Amino acid sequence: MSVYVYSIVATTHPQNLEGLQGVGNPPSDLRTVQSKQLSAVVSDAPEELRPKRRDLGAHQAVQERLMADGTVLPLQFGFTTTDDEAVRAVLKERADEFTERLEALEGCAEYHLKAAQDEDALLRQILTESDQARQLNEQIRSGNAGPELPLALGEMVSQEVQARQEQLAAGVLDALRGFAREERTSPPTGNDFVSVSFLVEQDNEKSFLGAERDLAKELGEDFDLRLLGPLPAYSFV
Repeated sequence: MSVYVYSIVATTHPQNLEGLQGVGNPPSDLRTVQSKQLSAVVSDAPEELRPKRRDLGAHQAVQERLMADGTVLPLQFGFTTTDDEAVRAVLKERADEFTERLEALEGCAEYHLKAAQDEDALLRQILTESDQARQLNEQIRSGNAGPELPLALGEMVSQEVQARQEQLAAGVLDALRGFAREERTSPPTGNDFVSVSFLVEQDNEKSFLGAERDLAKELGEDFDLRLLGPLPAYSFV
């Protein structure tokens, strides 16, 4: 049977897994696979593994229990390998790399921030501040414009949106990165203009959260900032 891997910790890390269950239905039992320096929390992998709520919760519960007692390298949901010996081999082969990363994550947690701006407010802002866009819009509304003007306005607005959102994203990063040890950006989706994870030291958490609140107030009601954390440092493994 294949093996499901949850996370990697130092062998000196307290590995209190009492009361926790692994993924699968029925739930699998958790165990550890150890090398000299490192230990991996694993279980038997179910034949069919899907990101169901129960299994996602079991995966996350392991990370949170281990995080409470020290530094963790959390693996993404769904990581499997052939057997315990394969896990042990990787722990030995990549011992220096994993140990270095554990040191980099020590005393830190991940915070993930997404931000969006109300589309109508952004459009109003563009039409107010861009003379060219406003003039095109007025010509179109007059009913005397040719079919090329709506296309021209659409292209202009699209370019303005991209430029403004890139500027906003840069401003968000500048406002918060000073409180974080590392950051990882990912492509925003939907209406979001930024999607970024910050690795924040425990000693800086209050300052980081205060800076995020100040940023939300500064941006105003037209902006929607969603901050999740503290989380296992998935983005920094």
